[in-house]
Amino acid sequence: MEMTTGALASLINGVVEGDSEILLNGFAKIEEADKGQLTFIANPKYAHFIESTKASAVLVSRQFDHPNPNGVTLLRVDDPYATLAELLRTIQAAMPKKRGIEQPCYIAEGVEIPEDAYIGAFAYVGQGASIGKGSRIYPQCYIGDNVSVGEDCILYSGVKIYNGCEIGNRCILHSGVVVGGDGFGFAPNQAGGYDKLPQTGIVVVEDDVEIGANTTIDRATFGCTRIGKGTKLDNLIMVAHNVEIGRNNVFAAQSGVAGSTKIGDCNMVGGQVGFAGHISVGSHNQIGAQSGIPGNVGDGQRLMGYPAVDVRKFARNAVYINRLKELFDELNRKK
Repeated sequence: MEMTTGALASLINGVVEGDSEILLNGFAKIEEADKGQLTFIANPKYAHFIESTKASAVLVSRQFDHPNPNGVTLLRVDDPYATLAELLRTIQAAMPKKRGIEQPCYIAEGVEIPEDAYIGAFAYVGQGASIGKGSRIYPQCYIGDNVSVGEDCILYSGVKIYNGCEIGNRCILHSGVVVGGDGFGFAPNQAGGYDKLPQTGIVVVEDDVEIGANTTIDRATFGCTRIGKGTKLDNLIMVAHNVEIGRNNVFAAQSGVAGSTKIGDCNMVGGQVGFAGHISVGSHNQIGAQSGIPGNVGDGQRLMGYPAVDVRKFARNAVYINRLKELFDELNRKK
């Protein structure tokens, strides 16, 4: 990218406050940016960096009013973070994409690979598999028999998709993702051991889903485990068999969802949250990090703790817990 602040402002529907002829050639974090680079401030707690940044221009909101003693050129937009994301997507889309089939790799007889797709070295594409137009399968991926991968997907190195599973369009699966491993199904037997229950279902990942590195999604015992359209899963997440996750959810790292749990749409889930099995969680909830969800949850709640409670109650309880020693000492003095 190389353009003036004025040209960039026109592109992003922004307003220049300062020099509109500065030439920009890259991005950087505000505390590390240098001459010629564009940075941004989306969170007010970073506003003070405007006083020391060496960036040539800073994306800020239209309401930004922190002192700017060095007269750094500002680009005022409605949403700095969303604008930056759109700029980065535009640049990424303009970068050349890998195409063709590298060798050595294995592609089962009868599988057709679109001309604009990419299959990396040492990848395996099984019998009856389907690869959509524009999709990129990086080295050492495993695409099992009868797997369907949609259009414009990216499967980074080491992704494993077991037989029969379905990946929608424009999905991104990062390295180490395993889709369709057996669900954790075992029945106790009379000898005191456990007999494995065959897992005969599949996993369906709908369009525009992104799955972080080393996340695992188990196949269903029957039917399908489903990840809804637009949902984003961070690294190191475990989704068990027959789980159904709706649309446009975001899950932070190390969360786990036990078997047969159903989760609605547009939930925000913090890191290391655990969901019990066979429960129902509604839509538009916010669940704080390290929370435990042992039972059903409705819609539009803000929860935290174990067992998870309303965040205001959690905050009050934390105050009481921090005062326990003081309260016990006071009681002992009164005896």
